[in-house]
Amino acid sequence: MKRTVSTEMLSKIGEEVQVEGWVNSRRDHGGLIFIDLRDHKGVVQLTISTDNEQFDVAESLRDEFVIRATGTVTEREEYLKNPNIPTGSVEIMVSELTLLNKSEPLPFPLNDSQQANEELRLKYRFLDLRREKMQHMLKKRAEYFSWMRSYMDEQEFIEITTPVLANSSPEGARDFLVPSRLHPGQFYALPQAPQQFKQLLMVGGIPRYYQLATCFRDEDPRADRLYGEFYQLDMEMSFVSSGEEVRETIEPLILDLTTNFAGKELKFEQVPRIAYQDAMDRFGSDKPDLRFDMEITDLTSMMHDVEFGVFSGTVKDGGKVKAIVASAAFTRSEIDGYTEFVKTKGAGGLPYMKVEEGKATSAIAKFFTDEQLAQIVTETGAKDGDVIFFGVGKRNNEVNSVLGSLRSKLGDDLDLKDPNIIALAWIVDFPFYEEDEKTGELDFGHNPFSMPKNGPEEFDKEDKLEILADQYDMVMNGYEICSGGVRNYNPEVMYKAFGILGYSQEYVDEKFSAMINAFKYGAPPHAGCAFGIDRMFMELMGEDNIREVVAFPKNGSGVDVMTGSPGSVDEKQLSELSIKIVETDK
Repeated sequence: MKRTVSTEMLSKIGEEVQVEGWVNSRRDHGGLIFIDLRDHKGVVQLTISTDNEQFDVAESLRDEFVIRATGTVTEREEYLKNPNIPTGSVEIMVSELTLLNKSEPLPFPLNDSQQANEELRLKYRFLDLRREKMQHMLKKRAEYFSWMRSYMDEQEFIEITTPVLANSSPEGARDFLVPSRLHPGQFYALPQAPQQFKQLLMVGGIPRYYQLATCFRDEDPRADRLYGEFYQLDMEMSFVSSGEEVRETIEPLILDLTTNFAGKELKFEQVPRIAYQDAMDRFGSDKPDLRFDMEITDLTSMMHDVEFGVFSGTVKDGGKVKAIVASAAFTRSEIDGYTEFVKTKGAGGLPYMKVEEGKATSAIAKFFTDEQLAQIVTETGAKDGDVIFFGVGKRNNEVNSVLGSLRSKLGDDLDLKDPNIIALAWIVDFPFYEEDEKTGELDFGHNPFSMPKNGPEEFDKEDKLEILADQYDMVMNGYEICSGGVRNYNPEVMYKAFGILGYSQEYVDEKFSAMINAFKYGAPPHAGCAFGIDRMFMELMGEDNIREVVAFPKNGSGVDVMTGSPGSVDEKQLSELSIKIVETDK
């Protein structure tokens, strides 16, 4: 007899069916035993009476035993119906019962109301996946992948897989290296992204490429980043010279995923484009959470003549004084907590003022005239009961960053981050180069393979920090979910971009030989982007931990506690790879 799943029971009343699954629970009422059988669709109740020859089998069952049952679907008496489950109006009167496999006592309960700690759940992930929430998450993830593929296919993108064994290249993170057995002393690298390959596809005449690519980066894990491997919706378009064309092509998919797939509300009907420096000046971050306001106000111009030396002295030395306003009645201990928080972000302290009856008051207010205090209230837009927090520092973005971190924490503490709202934005006009605050040396600000926004002649500017790249990120509720750019497809321009940082033409030829060589044979202008689809899925599903949205994640230390990975290998394997382990002092 063909297996019948639980959700089909309502249409099978009076019919004989066969079901298979796990014992979700068992209740012995003396003359009757009730078993809630769970399959991949839900739960259905089995009823076995004492006159059944297999009643003793039913008595032996325990949670998570695997069973098969045959019986007739019967409608329950009205007073026995269970409105809490879809199949609660029916039951199966069992005629045959077979034990398929036993289960040892569980290391933790599988119901969602009594969740075990993460480490234990990851050790027994094969059990954790049986929970209703995880079953739903994996099904939803499969639907999510299908949704993306459908859209990309409609837009005439061609899905192409690129190599996993590739060459090492400077992508901004540490590579995972794979030693070559056939070529001793040489290594492959697992790709941090398919960047070079997708650009080569453009040279190869592919008009539009995409893939749901597995990428690898040896970065420390955190709540919004998996360790080791992650997935990207990677795409590239040929004969494109403007980042806006890419944004307009892919944006409808993200809006559709937000509203129709995830059922979330959009903060903005039109996704805003915000310049990088504007985002930093207003929100203190290049990935701002725009579900709430609380913008930064620059007060530098009015602080030259105040008697409070921390402010006036900083301004005279070329620094910045900025502020954000929080609408909350904080206690002194809470403000002390925020002070300690900003110190971990590099601030020396957290001056503040409270607004009472239209006037700013605090321990430092005595260093300001009434006119200056009134101007602070006016400039910041603070109202009675608000608290004005000040950020002070030598560098503009240093102050922005501290206040941006405080803004995000205040958003959490004041419940300003509505999980049902998705706030999207494109961050554009990134600096091509950035300066290391400690060494003063230049480095790439974002992606070394991009074009300057206003053309290659931008590289001739005396101040290289003024060069803007035609690069763009999409942000979602404070997370960067996408990064992209218009590509540098001219070898001479690429030599120039790297040469500004002191890299020789020989270095570029060695590290990017395939791409440089390909560009010599008629490369079309092209552009693209890549979405971090694990992180995006996490936010769309309302989760705050990315390990909740994948099947087999590693823990916060990068260890797979279920399989014992990473682990040691025997000497024979190392010998085959011409590798020797050298002990070092820790």
